[in-house]
Amino acid sequence: MVDIKLDILAIGVHPDDVELSCGATLLKHVDIGYKAGILDLTKGELGTRGTAELRLREAEAARAYAGIEIRDNLGLRDGFFVNDDESKMAIIRKIRQYRPDIVLANAIRDRHPDHGRAALLTSESCFLAGLSKIKTSYQGKDQQHWRPKKVYHYIQDNYIEPDIVIDISGYLDRKFEMIACFKSQFYDPNSREEETPISSKQFMDHLKGRAVDFGRRISVEYGEGFTSESYIGVSDLYKLI
Repeated sequence: MVDIKLDILAIGVHPDDVELSCGATLLKHVDIGYKAGILDLTKGELGTRGTAELRLREAEAARAYAGIEIRDNLGLRDGFFVNDDESKMAIIRKIRQYRPDIVLANAIRDRHPDHGRAALLTSESCFLAGLSKIKTSYQGKDQQHWRPKKVYHYIQDNYIEPDIVIDISGYLDRKFEMIACFKSQFYDPNSREEETPISSKQFMDHLKGRAVDFGRRISVEYGEGFTSESYIGVSDLYKLI
């Protein structure tokens, strides 16, 4: 995997977590000119519909559609990964490899237990990646310590009051097109696979309603919400308008 400096790294425990929760934010920032990447912690092999191999192909299609610089996968065990030294070190290596200034991570709590566990694992790994006494290497070379400046957690199935809302007006349709790359996971009237909470025809209406609600809070058409682990500081009040 290529070694590249990213501005934003979105980390999700399952392929499609990022697309569903902060896809429009990534699309907008790529258009602005920022370098963005996605790191999936698992292959989503326990997903009811499709297969792990198919999910990986769909994930690559979504990356290509969005113009994302890189998409990586750690191959942790879906449903059974643990917050241990090995998992943390795997994420630390990726943080040091891609050196993002901002990390977008799973929701701090959610319906799916993997999401909250991944949020804590990611957050702790981002902090530890900044400690110089933790030694790692990549392609035979020692890595320099690196700590992202900010970790923001996107909001997933369960409602969480956001600390920050990103204006995604003009990007919702493209977000849905990015999500549609995961054809195995979402509504398909011809599918004979088992129904899931995200495969119903109404699920996309739920996503749109959430975007409308967050957008209304900041007086725009659509928004995506995030929670912050730390204070959000600015030097100019007008940047908060």
